[in-house]
Amino acid sequence: MPAAKWPKVLPPLTPEQQQRNHEFMRLWHEELAGRSRYGLVERFNHTFPVRHSRPGFRTTLEIGAGLGEHLEYERLTPEQERNYYCNESRENMAAGIRARFPNVRTIVGDCQERFDFPDGYFDRYIAVHVLEHLPNLPAAIREAYRLLNKTTGQMLIVLPTEGSPAYSLARKLSAERVWYRHYDAPYVEFYGREHINLIPEVLAELHPYFTVVRRSCFPLPFLPFLFCNLCIGYVLQPRSRPLSS
Repeated sequence: MPAAKWPKVLPPLTPEQQQRNHEFMRLWHEELAGRSRYGLVERFNHTFPVRHSRPGFRTTLEIGAGLGEHLEYERLTPEQERNYYCNESRENMAAGIRARFPNVRTIVGDCQERFDFPDGYFDRYIAVHVLEHLPNLPAAIREAYRLLNKTTGQMLIVLPTEGSPAYSLARKLSAERVWYRHYDAPYVEFYGREHINLIPEVLAELHPYFTVVRRSCFPLPFLPFLFCNLCIGYVLQPRSRPLSS
């Protein structure tokens, strides 16, 4: 696909559709947090960044933090907690993070735009099921690169295997059912705007700025293919300087 595809243009929403979009995102995060049937995949999603974090990190930026689910899996020192920043674009969800985790810092904003932090400020940049949603993915990656310390920094991400038979079936048995329990509108109204970036696209945009140092698939780590897995975790480190185009 041509490089000019960025940023991807999404169809506009009516005010009613926009309200459903915000409501369902919160409903889905609450569903994930409260239903044991998703326990195994959620455990992989959130333990992957924790297990592969370098010891001694001080500062963390988590983008698309939802309701703060990932923080349930972290084991932070008081200093690490004070220097943990949760970014969320939706105020209704950011309010949930503030209520549950008052000791971390919650910032509302768009991770595809510049944050008010100096270059190299963060040791960790965490994105659990976020990069696949971003219309201007290259801008978000450039900002992640700017923010990460080029010596100690790590980018820790988990991506869904969107388009694979395994993921398509799992979605029909999970999020799609939740949607129709609450709304009469077609599910494509929500889903068609969400997983807009596939794993090969994401990796291609990451490549000029980061190197992959580790990869892990779920649920079949011994079969590292998209078609039979639900999600893949990546540990990346920033290059000393971006590759020239």
